[in-house]
Amino acid sequence: MRFLTRSLILMICLSLMGRAAVIADEPLALGSRLELFVDDFLIDQMAPELTLRMHQPAPGDVVLITDKPWEGNTCAYYTIFKDGDVYRMYYRGSHGDLKTQKSLHPEVTCYAESRDGINWTRPNLGLVEWDGKKENNIILDGLGSHCFVAFRDNNPNSPPEARYKGISRGRPHGSKGLYVFQSPDAVHWSVLRDQPVITDGAFDSQNLAFWDPLSGSYVDYHRTFVEGVRAIMTCTSTDFLEWSEPKLLQYPEGTPKQHLYTNAIQPYSRAPHIRLGFPTRYRPSDSQVEPILMSSRDGLNFHRWNEALIPPDAPHERDGNRSNYMAHGLVPHPEDEALMLMYASEAYYEGPDSRLRYFSIRTDGFVSVSAKQEVGDLITHPLTFTGNRLILNCVSHDTGNIRVELQRPDGTPVPGFELEHSVPVIGDAIAAEVRWNSQARLSELAGTPVRILFRLQQADLYSLQFQSP
Repeated sequence: MRFLTRSLILMICLSLMGRAAVIADEPLALGSRLELFVDDFLIDQMAPELTLRMHQPAPGDVVLITDKPWEGNTCAYYTIFKDGDVYRMYYRGSHGDLKTQKSLHPEVTCYAESRDGINWTRPNLGLVEWDGKKENNIILDGLGSHCFVAFRDNNPNSPPEARYKGISRGRPHGSKGLYVFQSPDAVHWSVLRDQPVITDGAFDSQNLAFWDPLSGSYVDYHRTFVEGVRAIMTCTSTDFLEWSEPKLLQYPEGTPKQHLYTNAIQPYSRAPHIRLGFPTRYRPSDSQVEPILMSSRDGLNFHRWNEALIPPDAPHERDGNRSNYMAHGLVPHPEDEALMLMYASEAYYEGPDSRLRYFSIRTDGFVSVSAKQEVGDLITHPLTFTGNRLILNCVSHDTGNIRVELQRPDGTPVPGFELEHSVPVIGDAIAAEVRWNSQARLSELAGTPVRILFRLQQADLYSLQFQSP
């Protein structure tokens, strides 16, 4: 079997896919955390018969038509998150003229909610007056209404009146920069400081923030320009008011220089040490936009996939001026644990309204180690784990399968865990247990450095996790 070597023994190796530096002869301490194959973090050797393959989500139905008088054909910057039993949505209500690209009524921030992420209602909140009435779903007008993004603040030190936080551009109603907001109930909002807290950037985009429990800090991602090209910056804060100096995101050498309009970055809920981003790539020549995928393990260095995650022809009216934005939000499917929901807009500028459509993607199913007819092997870096079960998210096609061998760091098989003892993993499951027809116990290897050899044929491997019952 021929391999493409991806590590240098006894040297400090900085991953070309954007992960933090690791020492190649030190085992990766996985513990029991879920690991996705969105990058080469686990991979030491991979046969040329195998590829890392990005997967596109499947389109579903339209979930929102922006047909209210305070909405219109340029509604944008959707944010969606699951909060207990409720799915919450925030978006800009706006209407524009395609020829002049000017707003035809003031921008407002609107709110909708759902019990399943698919069927949405717009409650009459009675908060903001529109055309002499307050029977609408508007939560903000004026300051912050251009690109408001909200999130539930799970910081254990956050007071009840700030259980939800928001961030938004100030202009045209305030100074240049990002203002921050708080709310006790996700509906009634107040500004935390009457001046912007982040001022280094461009901001006319969907700028966002979230609480990161792993670092114990708030994290921001916002828009800027670098030599005339739209780019993304990040900074952090411990109190949501005082922020560090923003830094530009970094990409592997050779990554094409492209306009990135929005970023839609968030920690992946099942593996929060991995941040997934769905930036909107922008083409200045025709103002066409399309979401792509990127991932990071340190929040600063990202690997970007060049293929469009949702192309302009998937499925309707996405091939116009700014008509294919990805919403900021990745939420569980209400009825199928094997699927997650994501959202993208369509028909921007095209008619009296615009639309938001849901898409479904396999849980963990953004990128897979993929094998076709020919057999291919993947060998991980040495790693340690806890638990007594190895669980794979994988699918085999036709007569394909995956077999697994555990090896010592020097590559010799661990007795009882050789390939000949591996029970082939077949079928389609997000939690398939690997088994060996021997008396060896996986728990006896916990804490001991091992390599994993995966032998794939006509199969896709998305993620792995060591677990205890």
